[in-house]
Amino acid sequence: MPETTPPRYDVIAIGNAVVDVIASCEEELIEELELNRGGMTLIDEARADALYEAMPPAREISGGSAANTLAGLATLGLECAFIGQVADDQLGKVFRHDMRATGIDFDTPARPTSDKDSEPATGRVLIFVTPDGERTMNTFLGAGQFLPAAALDEDLIASAAILYLEGYLWDPEEPRRAMRRAIEVAREAGRKVAFTASESFVIARHGDDFRAMIEDGVIDILFVNETELATLTGEDDFEAGLASVAGKVPVLVATRSEKGAVAIAHGERAEVAAVPVLKVVDTTGAGDQFAAGFLSGYVKGEPLTRCLKRGAICASEVISHYGPRPEADMLKLMEERL
Repeated sequence: MPETTPPRYDVIAIGNAVVDVIASCEEELIEELELNRGGMTLIDEARADALYEAMPPAREISGGSAANTLAGLATLGLECAFIGQVADDQLGKVFRHDMRATGIDFDTPARPTSDKDSEPATGRVLIFVTPDGERTMNTFLGAGQFLPAAALDEDLIASAAILYLEGYLWDPEEPRRAMRRAIEVAREAGRKVAFTASESFVIARHGDDFRAMIEDGVIDILFVNETELATLTGEDDFEAGLASVAGKVPVLVATRSEKGAVAIAHGERAEVAAVPVLKVVDTTGAGDQFAAGFLSGYVKGEPLTRCLKRGAICASEVISHYGPRPEADMLKLMEERL
């Protein structure tokens, strides 16, 4: 369906509203706490409290996969809005402040916490970073997993060129329904739908849903990494995995860490190498920022290779410091490196 009005926003995202708690640690602590090294594990509030107590000194930074991508897009000068659920608590206020301070519109009402025993707190991700820069994430989704479809501003969704969704939020039932409705709204308005698979464990749980959406043609831009592609397709060979999906989505973007990235759009294929960094400090947010870089070029109609280069530049910046969001002047960085 053709667009009837110019978009007000470049990208609107629906995702987890969480605060990242990031600490450096030695390998021994990963083993001692029996963590899933290099992966992401969903935990309850009691486990979150216990892990927090066991963490070395930490930094608290607003995070969440889709929110991180929007933060990257905002630093690149794009107009963005976010839909996500926080609680009416201190972390919720921190998250809302950080989003708005970055230039992102975020007006989803907070979930009241009048009954502290039954109402979940704002979500948090406890991230343990080992000396090699690998991050081990332990996620308490909290209020984020109770985002209802009623909280959607459908006019807002229809006003964005791209609706961006994160697979992490597909796990809880209520936000899954909300995202299904958001997809309908976006497509009825003639907008694009971008989806990031997020993590292999999410695909293992909801792969049938994701594969059905791909087959039904409701995903316009799909972001996966090499491992996620294998889980989604059942193909261990990277090229075979690409081939099995490429014809079913208009734009497929597959990242391969230090091996760079590949995109296939409407039969055209492009590849870029990873941008080298002096030292990998923390890989948290690498995929999120790659998506931000790619989309920053895509919404401007730039060539596929240039979109990938933007993604690689953004990913290289974020892995050179702690935290999932850019710290450099990204517009200046793009000028220097593109």
